[in-house]
Amino acid sequence: MESSTHLTNSEEETIELGRSLAPHLSGAVLLIGNLGAGKTTMTKGIVEGRGVAAVEEVSSPTFTLVHQYGTSDNPVFHIDLYRLDEAREVETLGLDDLFASGALVLLEWAERFPALLPRDRTEIRLKALDDDSREIHITHVTVPHVTDTVR
Repeated sequence: MESSTHLTNSEEETIELGRSLAPHLSGAVLLIGNLGAGKTTMTKGIVEGRGVAAVEEVSSPTFTLVHQYGTSDNPVFHIDLYRLDEAREVETLGLDDLFASGALVLLEWAERFPALLPRDRTEIRLKALDDDSREIHITHVTVPHVTDTVR
């Protein structure tokens, strides 16, 4: 997937964008934006677009930290790291195992713990404009190994 920018003008348009992105996403997907930017709204569309849950079944995992949608054959994990303060707290969630499983892992607030993230990932940056409008920038990121840049 190449880098792209989208403008949505309603919650439904943000959900629809998520639906259209869903078949193209894999591995770790960071949902980046301030409170109220639309991260969970985007997740609703992605989860429904994967065919693992309906929009109304998707909610923010702010207090439970992890929601799993779908079966073990086709899971989507939705993780919210907002309430965690230290890397050791995040490590107890078993993210490495989830990343290695090949499941789609949607992460809110993961940018707070860059050392724990996979090198290859998709970043979806959401910015609330006025009313229900959102500017959404999607890009695939590959972070080089430290040894790749030292030569």
